[in-house]
Amino acid sequence: MSEKIDATSSSTDTGSGPKETSSAGPKAIIKNVDMSEEMQQQSVDIATAALEKFNIEKDIAAQIKKEFDRRHGPTWHVVVGKNFGSYVTHETKHFIYFYIGSLAILIWKS
Repeated sequence: MSEKIDATSSSTDTGSGPKETSSAGPKAIIKNVDMSEEMQQQSVDIATAALEKFNIEKDIAAQIKKEFDRRHGPTWHVVVGKNFGSYVTHETKHFIYFYIGSLAILIWKS
């Protein structure tokens, strides 16, 4: 069962399944997360803005990384694409994996 995330939500991820955010345009479906609700919302907002600005996946990823490094300090990593596999080690409370439309976005700090 999915759960909607909004700016006023105070619950944390329980691993009970994908979550959807409420915003205009394609909804973000969060598949796996280990970060605060506030940072989750920022992740979706930053990714949505990058998707509106760029069409090429590497440019979208670069924009998201640049914004995360600026807001939350360095060493963020971002993967954007439609077909990829990954296995990453991350800092506690600094990982999110979600979809916007058919595009998967993986953001983590190491």
